[in-house]
Amino acid sequence: MKRSSILFSLVMVAVMALAACAPAATPTPPPTPVPPTPVPPTDTPMPKDIVDTAIADGRFTTLVAAIQAAGLVDALKAKGPFTVFAPTDDAFAALPKGTIDSLLLPKNKQQLTDILLYHVVSGKVMAADLTGLSAAPTLLGKDLAVKVDMGNVYINESKVIITDIEASNGVIHVIDKVLMPPAEKAASNTIVDIAVADGRFKTLVAALQAAGLVETLSGEGPFTVFAPTDDAFAKLPAGTLDTLLLPENKQKLTDILLYHVISGKVMAKDVVGLTSAPTMLGKDITITVKDGKVYLNDTVMVTITDIEASNGVIHVIDSVLLPPQ
Repeated sequence: MKRSSILFSLVMVAVMALAACAPAATPTPPPTPVPPTPVPPTDTPMPKDIVDTAIADGRFTTLVAAIQAAGLVDALKAKGPFTVFAPTDDAFAALPKGTIDSLLLPKNKQQLTDILLYHVVSGKVMAADLTGLSAAPTLLGKDLAVKVDMGNVYINESKVIITDIEASNGVIHVIDKVLMPPAEKAASNTIVDIAVADGRFKTLVAALQAAGLVETLSGEGPFTVFAPTDDAFAKLPAGTLDTLLLPENKQKLTDILLYHVISGKVMAKDVVGLTSAPTMLGKDITITVKDGKVYLNDTVMVTITDIEASNGVIHVIDSVLLPPQ
């Protein structure tokens, strides 16, 4: 028994000695951390130009069609900047029936272009700046009136309903009515204006001035004037015209001139169907046709017909008409 204990002790000592001599266990290294995969930053989309912004919006299909028809796409895609007062489709629909269809016709391209340019201001005018203006010059060369009323901004009579839609080349403000440019003042083209411009009626014009009839024959009318040329007045007896132009003979001169005027617009095709016509003097002139020519009072020939004026028509005659005594 004693021998067995000793043997067990020797075995244990040997085991411990072997354990002490064994190499130390290599520790397992911690796992290498894997860096997260970087997420590329999301690019902020660049703003579209004014035309593309209008196309993408969806409320400006008529405006876009008009810009295309007028050939202004490239102009409004240019660097600018521009400020556009953009009528909605509803604004265009409020125009009188057939207006937009007519404007989109090729023959009306210039009129359409003028209307569209009247909606564009050079420069980028934000709403905050707009409220400080009373007028804004357009690319048409005509100003828009700007006013603030009850907190709303109005361009002429059109209300701004949305502001500051920014584009890469400017800004859009939405309006509820189409802006129509003011009409050009028509060039004066009355009977007197035509007589003055023609150059063959210097004596007649001088007589109208001396008789105080310029304003009358520049009025609404309409009138039909049988106009003697300078050569026709020159046929009068020597000194007659000088006498008629004297202030004391104003009434006689007035009577002669009124004998050349008919109330209403009587074109040549109507004149040939008449035998007489009442003048503004209250006395008739006779009308006859001989060999295809029209004569007044048998001897005064109509040499040129149908010179139209804004307030009537002129027929040129080769002699002065003298009222019956």
